[in-house]
Amino acid sequence: MTINLKNFLNFNKKPSKMGDFQELKQIEGLQISAVSAGLYSNGRDDLSLFYFPEGANYAVAYTQNSIVSESITWNRKNTKNNIKALVVNTKNANTFTGEQGLNSLDEIAKTLVESLKKFENENEYEKTKMKDILFASTGVIGEKFPVEKIKKNIPNLVSNIRVNQNKLIWLKMATAIMTTDTKPKVAYSEIKLGDKKIRIAGVAKGSGMIAPNLATMFSFIFTDADISSVVLNKYLNKVLANTFNAITVDSDTSTNDMVTIFATKKIKNKKLNTISSKEALKFEKALRNVCTDLSKQIVVDGEGAKKFITVKIINSETVEKAKKIAFSIANSPLIKTAVAGEDPNWGRILMGIGKSGEKIDPKKIVIKLGEFTVAENGKISESYNEEKLQEYMKWDSILIEVDLKQGPEQYECYTCDFTHDYIDINAHYRRS
Repeated sequence: MTINLKNFLNFNKKPSKMGDFQELKQIEGLQISAVSAGLYSNGRDDLSLFYFPEGANYAVAYTQNSIVSESITWNRKNTKNNIKALVVNTKNANTFTGEQGLNSLDEIAKTLVESLKKFENENEYEKTKMKDILFASTGVIGEKFPVEKIKKNIPNLVSNIRVNQNKLIWLKMATAIMTTDTKPKVAYSEIKLGDKKIRIAGVAKGSGMIAPNLATMFSFIFTDADISSVVLNKYLNKVLANTFNAITVDSDTSTNDMVTIFATKKIKNKKLNTISSKEALKFEKALRNVCTDLSKQIVVDGEGAKKFITVKIINSETVEKAKKIAFSIANSPLIKTAVAGEDPNWGRILMGIGKSGEKIDPKKIVIKLGEFTVAENGKISESYNEEKLQEYMKWDSILIEVDLKQGPEQYECYTCDFTHDYIDINAHYRRS
């Protein structure tokens, strides 16, 4: 599988050095491919295949939007707990495309099954069936799905299947699923259980239309562990709340989101299927690290974003209350533009707390920007120092902390600032 240099030659994007990305290793039982189907005019990779020759167990979380992509509809109707292939296209969301979009996936699935036959015969793999295929689509909503371009390039996709993965190949795959992203998103972790190493690798895309209950994002996570689909689903649900469902760029929840974890079953450890075992907790921690890493990369790459913002609510009566206040702050355009303008306007944070609808005692709350207390005892802090705060607001990572002084719970979410670039990107999105 060759590297498509056109993936990396968009001069409107900030370049990333290879050293910026951690090393990713091969996941045994996974083979991958990415090619250009001509969905973009610049010839970049836009069609990807993640192939599991011996099948993989999987768990998936989809968007909570009531309108969903035909790809999600197809997945829900046709696939079961064990699959052999995931096909991903960019540029077109396959949403609000009606029967044409849904029937197109039948055609592509048939083409893929046929194209894989020779490859599977040569390697003595079990034949792939249509029900063994998952789809993911991202891009513009409401445009006719480019089925002929994709079908035409399925044989090329199969012929470029790569058995081995390294850092460069993972970056190629992560780049192939991007839309308005400015950089690929990858993460990796491994744990040792006895004398065996278990690997977890993930790629993601997402930059705008990012909000809780998933977002306009994909995250595909792979492990070589032998874990059942039922247990994978439990792992995924446990880590979502504080990772992919703890981020927001613009409060908009997409129609196409999916976070999926695949287990190729190559590394055996029965205790991983007992969710409370020491081994399972170790795996869960590693999975959480991968998901947190990918989630934060999505926020850092928010459309037009210049600053990463952490909103932390502490000493709340309940987690739910802390979460509601955190997102009330994180989703406020006034707060996000103040951060973009490097203005320590803490009154907007106070507004965000109040508009959440949650009961608080204004005289108890303490608001901090970074390590600086800006408000307490129902008024501006006596230690308030505008000069120091303006210097702090120049940082590219900003912490907003609110102490409610009501209980033992807390919640942390992640967002970014709003700059004029956000408007520019979305005003020209369909023309890219």
